[in-house]
Amino acid sequence: MNVKVRDGLWAAAAFLVALVTLVAPLGRPAPPWLILLSAVWAAALVPLSARRPRWAIVLTAPLNGVNNLLAIAPTSLVIFRSARSIRSQGQLWALVGVTAALQAAFGGLHSWLAGDGLVEYLLGTLFSVVFLLVFPAVSGALIGRRKPLTQVLMERNDYLEHARALTASTARSATRAHIASEMHDMLSHRLRQLTAHAGALERSAAEQAPELREQVELIRKTSAVAMEELREILGVLGASGEHDEDAGTRADVERLVAASSAAGLTVRLDWTGDDLANADARLRRAVHRVVREALTNVHKHAPSANARVSVAVTDRVRVEVVNGPSAAPRGAGTRRGLIGLEERVELIGGSFLAEVPTGQGFRVTASLPLHPVVPEETTAANAVAEAPPPITAEVLTVPRAVGSGCLATLSVVPALGTVFVLLIVAVFGRNDMRREEYDAFQTAVTHEQEITETYGFGVLSDNSGCYRYPVKDSGDRDFELCFDRNTGLMTTKRELAR
Repeated sequence: MNVKVRDGLWAAAAFLVALVTLVAPLGRPAPPWLILLSAVWAAALVPLSARRPRWAIVLTAPLNGVNNLLAIAPTSLVIFRSARSIRSQGQLWALVGVTAALQAAFGGLHSWLAGDGLVEYLLGTLFSVVFLLVFPAVSGALIGRRKPLTQVLMERNDYLEHARALTASTARSATRAHIASEMHDMLSHRLRQLTAHAGALERSAAEQAPELREQVELIRKTSAVAMEELREILGVLGASGEHDEDAGTRADVERLVAASSAAGLTVRLDWTGDDLANADARLRRAVHRVVREALTNVHKHAPSANARVSVAVTDRVRVEVVNGPSAAPRGAGTRRGLIGLEERVELIGGSFLAEVPTGQGFRVTASLPLHPVVPEETTAANAVAEAPPPITAEVLTVPRAVGSGCLATLSVVPALGTVFVLLIVAVFGRNDMRREEYDAFQTAVTHEQEITETYGFGVLSDNSGCYRYPVKDSGDRDFELCFDRNTGLMTTKRELAR
């Protein structure tokens, strides 16, 4: 809920509660204009507590000079809110001390004008200071101190989360670099030896066993392709630091096609649409891998067939490598290369299909998104950015709700309890008087306390020291009882028309 709307609702509630005294006074009746003024004053303190918390605390004191307890009780919430906003504890308790003194002064002025006794004045002042000033100030101060401490803990938690993510990313990078180093030292050396031996064997076979020349040539080409794939894997693991910048571009695909043509394969390239030089690196690597793996399969299984590579760039990138039937018998494959292609394509949100089309041959098709939505593998740089966000002050958790609730109880319960009790007394308290009860009262005998304890203070009378009570079962008549301020005994009584 918007802060201004919330303040408006609280101010309206305080105003309406304070106006109840007009129809159901608690204690000696006060003039209607004074009740209305105190209601406006109490309502104005609500928004003031957000903008000027120090002034709001002090300005609650004048309400103690008005006989309107329903305007005084809600001020505890104003003090609670103001105390929560004041960071200096010394300043806060100085304000509380000044406000307590002012409350005692305004309360004493009211008691003197109303003729209350010393005990009644002391009890009222003690209740007001303890329950409606000190308790709200204590709870507000505790919550106010908790807020900056919570902020520090949140910042520290944020730092630790980022440090943990960075440490984990660094450990992964170190592990991958170690794996790449081991593969480079072991597999790379073995593959170079295999390629060298295959080249020597190819030359020997050309002279001594021409019928084995093609098989030996295939071994040499396969070992060369394996060496290229190892280099790519080492690049992914971080040994080379970065991938080929032009992988998957039109120039790169043309090189792959040209290399296959140089190796004896009949293949042509059809490229439609824009180049992929500025496309996502993941997309370009996938295009490169699909074309290369598909041409390698053509070399292995259909070296005498005609092949065609098609790349169409629109809102998606469609890569197709298709070859016709081959005169040579088709060799058995493990399909591991195709499975790897399918996984790579699906990893960036594309689709992959490898099938035998009508008329035999083989076709590999990949449909790739122009802008892959799957994030790249996390690096040390973006690992920190992706660390879990810290809990903010706006997030309400169970510990916060319980902790804040326990502290707020110190102010809410006395305030709301006081308002509730006063409303019950005001609304349901009896202030009408039966005629037989009126007749039983005797001048110079009946005491003021006896009347007020039973019937309250009635409604405002025009005469000082007099109380007016509605006549029960009569809507147009009142009884007026007047008392001596010194002795408290009744001096006169009379029946009046409204």
